[in-house]
Amino acid sequence: MSTASKKRRSLRTKNHQIAKARLRNLEQTLQGADDSHLPTRTPLPEVLDHFANHIRAHKRPKSAQTELGRLRFIFGPITPALANTSHLFPSPANNKAGGGPSGHHSAVRRIESTIFEQIGTLEMSTFIQDNARKYEWSGKTANDYRQLLVRLFNWAMEEGDVRMPNDRNPAVKVTRYRENKSPITFLTLQQIEEQLAALAPYPQLQTMVAVYIYAGLRREEALWLQLDDVDMRAGKHGVLRIRAKTVNSVYWRPKTGIDRIVPISSTLRYYLDRYAPCTSADNWLFPSPKGVWWNPDNFSHDLRQVQEEIGLDWSCLDYRHTFGSQLAQKGESLYKISTLMGNSPDICRKHYAALVPETMTDTVEFPQVGPEKSPSLPEQVDSSRFRLLLHHDDNGQCRISAGS
Repeated sequence: MSTASKKRRSLRTKNHQIAKARLRNLEQTLQGADDSHLPTRTPLPEVLDHFANHIRAHKRPKSAQTELGRLRFIFGPITPALANTSHLFPSPANNKAGGGPSGHHSAVRRIESTIFEQIGTLEMSTFIQDNARKYEWSGKTANDYRQLLVRLFNWAMEEGDVRMPNDRNPAVKVTRYRENKSPITFLTLQQIEEQLAALAPYPQLQTMVAVYIYAGLRREEALWLQLDDVDMRAGKHGVLRIRAKTVNSVYWRPKTGIDRIVPISSTLRYYLDRYAPCTSADNWLFPSPKGVWWNPDNFSHDLRQVQEEIGLDWSCLDYRHTFGSQLAQKGESLYKISTLMGNSPDICRKHYAALVPETMTDTVEFPQVGPEKSPSLPEQVDSSRFRLLLHHDDNGQCRISAGS
């Protein structure tokens, strides 16, 4: 009689709940059950932990933190990867569109499941619906949560060795919400002059706002500019080089991942020529008041304080839209505008297409053949030469005729 040999196998986890789930899967395999066509049973924390690592590896730091915060809001801090993201979402009174409260987790409706494959369309739909109503989410915010869940399940099925029931992503069936288009705001030419004149006591802020308005840069793009990114010898008035870089072991790249060059206009050159940047260790074009890289959120706070002092409330996004809007009204093609702003043509069409028709007055005119003249119209009849006559026809019907 042969004695069965014993083998030890690590379950590769210190979590008792995860270990029990993996043990059940292992027992089914050892019993010879053919479960290749059946759904797997993967502990939810395990999937979220690996997906969080995937997000960090493929997303920009700020985008990654936002998505991890949303995952925490959906599932709770059930894995260390989601344990330190509560600061990303303040109370709903201050951030109705952001996600959820940090100090009221007990009141938040979550998706609760120990096994990832057991999460269905109904649970996800109810989660989004209830929280959208409770925190007054916009349609876009609700759809952002839906899309994050779609990506989570797609990743789990394609890269996470997860087999869902019927091999289908249940998040895809969650109904999308209607998104109301928000009108963009931008400065008129007169408002541009007022804004820059009001910032005269703040030379650096004045130059930064001029760069946002006349070059259409994103907030971070201007804050990551270094002195050698400004080439005054290229082109007619110089160029700004928006490009990826590593500073102090921190890697940064433009939002779309594509470097670009933005020509400096004559007006922007005027402000840059007058600007004398403060000395900084890393040659920042616009260093913070402490002489280091200016954190985007801190910059927005500082700008907002100055704007309140001078009685204005324009933001970096308004300045960027001003660049695109003024060029669209000037008659520049949306393709050129999208190239300069580092956007896709579809995004520019969404924002600025409505402004273009105002400049198309001459576009609808056909070429003239021969001397320009108005089309001939039927000759006008002098009604004073005629009078209306009322009579009866052979059938007794009343008729009106005109007679001279």
